[in-house]
Parts: sequence; structure tokens; C-alpha cells
Amino acid sequence: MFTIITGAQFGDEGKGKVVDLMSGDYDLVVRFQGGNNAGHTVKVGEDVYKLHLIPSGFLLDSRVLIGPGTVVNPEVLVREIDMLAEGGIELGPEKLGIDAKASIIMPYHIELDGLRESKRTEKIGTTKRGIGFAYIDKVARDEIRMYDLVNRERFLKRLEELAPSKEAAIKQFGGDPSMVMDEALIDKYVELGKRLAPYMTDVSYEINKALEDGKNVLAEGAQGTHLDVIHGTQKFVTSSSTIAGSACANLGVGPTKVDDVLGIVKAYITRVGEGPLPTELTDDVGKQIQEVGGEFGTTTGRSRRCGWFDLPLLKKATYLNGYTSVALTKLDVLSNLDPIRVCVSYELEGHILGYPPEDTAELANCKPVYEDLPGWDNDLTGVKEFADLPQAAKDYVLYLEARMGVPIEYISVGPAREQTFKK
Repeated sequence: MFTIITGAQFGDEGKGKVVDLMSGDYDLVVRFQGGNNAGHTVKVGEDVYKLHLIPSGFLLDSRVLIGPGTVVNPEVLVREIDMLAEGGIELGPEKLGIDAKASIIMPYHIELDGLRESKRTEKIGTTKRGIGFAYIDKVARDEIRMYDLVNRERFLKRLEELAPSKEAAIKQFGGDPSMVMDEALIDKYVELGKRLAPYMTDVSYEINKALEDGKNVLAEGAQGTHLDVIHGTQKFVTSSSTIAGSACANLGVGPTKVDDVLGIVKAYITRVGEGPLPTELTDDVGKQIQEVGGEFGTTTGRSRRCGWFDLPLLKKATYLNGYTSVALTKLDVLSNLDPIRVCVSYELEGHILGYPPEDTAELANCKPVYEDLPGWDNDLTGVKEFADLPQAAKDYVLYLEARMGVPIEYISVGPAREQTFKK
């Protein structure tokens, strides 16, 4: 069985928690795009793990893989491996694999990212982790791959080939070009290459062989649907394709192998950084959702903008991903709010739209049209099954399910593994 999981909104939907819950049923858990600009938090008992590259399935028996469509900061990856080791979780090469074709984020990518964002008159809210510039080099065939990093001679030769263009680019943005060939940075990356060499693998082969042998594979995406570099709210998007079809392309698995596509959806909506968010709440309700939901970024610590559930955006996410089911997260955060509002359409220049406009500027000008549902006062964090939810909460879930046209398979009412249950 091959299952793909993607975020249905703007990221931060709780994918890591759901992957952790499901990974016990899967032999392989694979990350298919993005870099350490993404983050997920997994909570088991009193232990909290904040990760940016390693897939969430590491806590159980799954083998976890980082696919060739990702961009890897080797320093961040080694730091995560060491952090888990300190907590008693050993991720050796038998547990973790990194594809030989994965692009390496170099220090000059991070430098260029920061310099470029500082020059923009209209900020896009990049995390300045070098993700976009690493993807630019992948497309331009100027990348350094995992395969290069693990061999000192090949790495140095490749770096010398690329250095003149990188130095020129940094100089053009007003930075210090000497950092490209900085000896200390080069030595650090050579050592990182040595450390990671045993982890190198062919992820496409591993997945296809596992499926051939009747094993189960779970593909985990980063960010969310509306941050997709093609289909998202351009230019306020990430640098990779975040939708389900991207898993097949980035991992090297044919689309006929896909069995299920699970969308992760918050019971409301959030967004980090710039870009349109039609249902954004800037009042006390928005502040309450932000505080109760702990809506602060795993990667950057930035506060997330919060809004009511947006059905038109969810409809587009369903079309783009082909969801077969949905996991609804953070239902507990909506307790003590009455009414609970759901955006069912937009008003734009006197017209009612049931689907988001293509143009980002038009989406930014859309006014939400709401339907109101009764709220509930109950604390949901101890609920273990759907039948035990208060009636108003059950009605809200069933309302969303009917309007989305996709069955809700999981519901979460808190960050811990035991706070997620099947509907």
C-alpha cells in the first residue's frame, strides 16, 4: 500500500502528529519535498521532538527516508540525529536513508536568501534557510548533491566549478563573496559529508522494491497545498511542489502505485508570513485561537495568522491532491467560541465565488461569506472517540465533512499521540 499525506491549507496543519500515529502500520516513511524551512512537532508522553528534516515515523519500527526531491542542510540533519541520540533514539543507517540525488543546501544559498529578501520592496516571508536558492541550482543543474558531498575530492572539484558564479551573485547583492570558499565552512561540510556517507541510498529503488514485496509506504509532504510553487498563492509560496502528485515525481514512483491520499486540515486556518488569508481574524477571537492553539512556527517561532475555516480553499486543495480522506486537527482549540463561523464562498466586486480566483491579488481582495454554527464550552482534550464529543462539536465535524465531500477519517483534540482518534 502506498499512501501520500499532504497539508490541505498553508502548512502547520499537524502532519507530523498524524504521520507519527499512522507510521506503526507502514514499513517506510518518506519525505518527498521541501527542506528545513518546514517543521513538525511530535509529542509522545512528556517527550517533545521538534524536527525539520527527519520524517516523523522514526519513533516506531518504520525505516525513514529523505527523498531526492528534498533539499538538505547537512548541518541541520546531523544536529537532529544527535538531538535524538541524546534522547535515547538512535538513527543509524539501518533506520534512516538519504537519497544520493538530494540537493545540498550550501552556506552561499543561505547568504543569498537573506540578501535577496532584504532587497525586496514587497517581502515574501522567506525563512532565509536557503531553500529557494538550492532549488534554483537544482533546476539550473548547478547543484551539489548528496553524492558529491560524501566524496571529498568530488565535492571540492564541484565547489570550485560553481564558486565564481556564486561569488558574483553575492557581490551583486552587496554581500561578502569570500564566504563561498571560506576554509572553515568547507572543512565543516567535508566532515558532514563523512558523517552522512553511510546513510546514502537510492530512495526510488527502496520504495518500489518495498511495494513489490507487499510492504506499506507512507509519503510525507512538507508545508501545505496553497504554498505550492505552481498552484499556490504566487508569489507568497514555497520553492517546491507540495501537492500529492509531487510525491510520485520527487520520489520516482509511478502514479498507478498510489492507493490513498490523506489531507491534513485544521479545524480553522492559519498562515505564517505574507500572502492572502481571506478569513483572517485580527480581533480578540483571532488572538484566542492563536494563544489556545499555540500558533507559533516550529521553524521560525513566528506567530501564525489565524482565521475561520475556508471551504473554497479546501475545495481547491481537494481538486489539486485528489484526497480520499481527511484528518481534522485541533478541534479542541475552537472550544469556548460561539458562534463558530465557516467561509462558504467569497464576495469579489459584487460577484459571489465558490472557488478561489487564480490571481493572488484578487484572492487578497475577496471578502468571506460565512455560515454560522453553534459553539461548545466543553474541554475536548480528554475525548477518546467521536461519540463522546459534545453535540455541537459533532455537528461541526459532520457539517465540514458534508461540505468538503471527503470523509473525515481522523480527529485530533491535542498534541499527544493518544489525543488523535479515528472518526
